[in-house]
Amino acid sequence: MCRPGWWCLGFALGLCGCKLIVMSQTNSKLSRIFQQMADVLEVLGANRFKVIAFQKAARVLGELTDDVAGMDSKSLRAVDGIGKGMADRIEAFVATGELAEAAELMAKVPAGVVMMLDVPGLGPKTVALLWREAGLNDLDELTKALDTGELEALPGFGKKKIANIKKNLAFAEQAGKRVRIGEAMPLALWFVEKLRVLKQVKRIEYAGSLRRGKETIGDLDLLVTADTEDAEVVMDAFVGLEVVTDVIAKGKTKSSVRTGESSGAAGSSKGGGIPGGGGGMQVDLRVVPMESYGAALMYFTGSKEHNVRLRERAIAMGMKLNEWGLTKQDSDEVVASGSEEDVFEALDLAWVPPELREDRVEVALAEASHKAGDGIAGPPAPPGLPTLIELSDIQAELHTHTTASDGMWTIEQLATAVADRGFHTVAITDHSKGQVQANGLSDERLEKHIIAVRRVAEKLKGRITVLAGSEVDILADGRLDYPDSLLKELDVVVASPHAALTQEPAKCTARFLKAMENPYVTIMGHPTGRLVGRREGLSPDMGALFKAASERGVAMEINANHWRLDLRDTHARAAITAGVKLAINTDAHGPADLDQLQYGVLTARRAGVTKNDVVNCLSKTALAKWLKSTRG
Repeated sequence: MCRPGWWCLGFALGLCGCKLIVMSQTNSKLSRIFQQMADVLEVLGANRFKVIAFQKAARVLGELTDDVAGMDSKSLRAVDGIGKGMADRIEAFVATGELAEAAELMAKVPAGVVMMLDVPGLGPKTVALLWREAGLNDLDELTKALDTGELEALPGFGKKKIANIKKNLAFAEQAGKRVRIGEAMPLALWFVEKLRVLKQVKRIEYAGSLRRGKETIGDLDLLVTADTEDAEVVMDAFVGLEVVTDVIAKGKTKSSVRTGESSGAAGSSKGGGIPGGGGGMQVDLRVVPMESYGAALMYFTGSKEHNVRLRERAIAMGMKLNEWGLTKQDSDEVVASGSEEDVFEALDLAWVPPELREDRVEVALAEASHKAGDGIAGPPAPPGLPTLIELSDIQAELHTHTTASDGMWTIEQLATAVADRGFHTVAITDHSKGQVQANGLSDERLEKHIIAVRRVAEKLKGRITVLAGSEVDILADGRLDYPDSLLKELDVVVASPHAALTQEPAKCTARFLKAMENPYVTIMGHPTGRLVGRREGLSPDMGALFKAASERGVAMEINANHWRLDLRDTHARAAITAGVKLAINTDAHGPADLDQLQYGVLTARRAGVTKNDVVNCLSKTALAKWLKSTRG
């Protein structure tokens, strides 16, 4: 069923009960070093298996929750993906803080050449060609060469490829100014936890685009209430925190700092650890009196356009609204300021969840909800604010990976971890054979894997339902990576694009429509294949896809990994408007990935999604019935 007039919504996701994982600085630094080494080895044309070994070690360290600095040789080698050679390198780095092998390797390639690898669409072979054949040593030289036309002499460098590289360079430059939510959120929480323990701090919360749940964040905004005489103590503590590398400004009510390049990874600060990974960020702290807290939180949460809409409404009602409060125009008498709820109520509006505040139609909807709450009769009003999905509504995980392909855990370890979160169902969906670099399963291996999954399912029966599935590649022509004779043996088929991610819109639309015709497809996984800030991904005709998905009964995925968030919020809104069911999955490759579910839920909330729109929220019986219904 269609939902006419649906809009982009969101909700500030409460973090109660949401476990977040610490990633140590040692793990983070080594992960970056190993990935850089893998990149340089590829540019130099090194042995493929050596490159893969460094790539896997980088991924494993990026997801490992235990600090390698406290692990001995035996424990390190017991970690899947860390062999003796990698363990020796880790121990050397822990002992000295350096890795001589990395420095020697990096010296073989100009630093600017390595930076070219960050441009979407520039793989190691292309970068090596640009460096060795065209003599380009950095992005500036590449930009100039693209404009002169000299690259057309290189093999494979036609006008179309050059145009795509220009487009990707512009995309990377624009995206590089913002930080993914999965990096910004843990850093914000770290600051909040560090400052909350101060006796002078009465209330503290992050605001800005992070509170609105946007997928990328510019600066972090923190808001504190404290007595005037205590503000200086709070500011001193803030600028003195260990992640601060530069104090931009320090005042009585506002200070701004920059964090180091090791700040902002997807993790938490439980136990006082410092978030690691990602780039540095500017963090602004404001201290406001308790009586103005609600108005200030509204103002600094934004968005700018939403704030303008509310100020216009206030003026029309004979009032003024700013960060200090809602006051009468003629007397400056305070009408409301202490809480957001009070300010919205005084404006005859229902409280608007922070992620709604993008000046779409949320004010009209809040007005309709307020009228309905008051029992006010009148002309037909637009639907009010929906009851948005919450993290606690999710009861199943339908997209995961184990050591059978490129995951970090066994089938039983994965299923047990999901069961520990209170979920009733988990689908094991390792990669298909086309994903060679991810150790995708051949037809024969998949047959054996299904048997292994069934054994674990039987062992854990009564605790959690374990389904046998696969993340099956959608090939460039729309065929699936396994024959139907194998697909029909699976409980769940997540059909996803991993290659041919630069197809023209018409071609990739036809590709996906053909894939959805397969009677065994359950979910379309991360449909655009984008990587936030790195790869733009495909641009199929989403309307055509959603129409087909609705008719076929296939769910569209919101991949919760903060690198993907695909479907994005606007696509998810269009999907539910078209009557399509959504699946919110973590695509978990290891334990820490399960914690990224919050970002998928935030994306769904920005889209106006309720729990009735999401198959992961179904009961065990209802989910089983739905899965059966997708078998066309």
